[in-house]
Amino acid sequence: FRLAFESILAAFPCRPETLNPQLAAPRAPLNPIMSTTRRMSINDIFSFNQVNLDSLTETYNLLWYFEYFSKWPEHQNVVLNPENQVMAYIIGKSEGAGETWHGHVSAVTVGPAYRRIGLASKLMRVLEEASTQSDCYFVDLFVRVSNVVAIEMYRRFGYVVYRTILKYYSGEENAYDMRKALPR
Repeated sequence: FRLAFESILAAFPCRPETLNPQLAAPRAPLNPIMSTTRRMSINDIFSFNQVNLDSLTETYNLLWYFEYFSKWPEHQNVVLNPENQVMAYIIGKSEGAGETWHGHVSAVTVGPAYRRIGLASKLMRVLEEASTQSDCYFVDLFVRVSNVVAIEMYRRFGYVVYRTILKYYSGEENAYDMRKALPR
């Protein structure tokens, strides 16, 4: 099939990139410096629908968000583009007791148009710093075992699979509990 497709393309000498050289030039990646990272406000939850479009992103009810904003405001952050549109966000908390006191990433989501420019890494560092300030021992997160892209991303950030939680997602799909130790 691929060979047939390439031969069809070769048969047409007037491809878009020959008409307009700008179409052939690779697009410059979005510059994450052209963004603002700040603590998330409650109003931001009414603006991040475009970020929650993929099937792997969980959307919660308002009471869930209100609880996080009221109990752990330092763990909620958002990245905005120059037009003040939400590009990405992270929602987390601190929980546990004693040596299990830890930060938890409840949601980290980057809008499809803003992926692969370092926003998830930036937000994870912000949450890890908030967890360090809260004197946490580690940060953990749960990820679908089928979400290979996210698992590899978290590994690059220094997270390791600690355990598998059976049927965590809607009683159907397993999750990895991934963790990263924090300096104490």
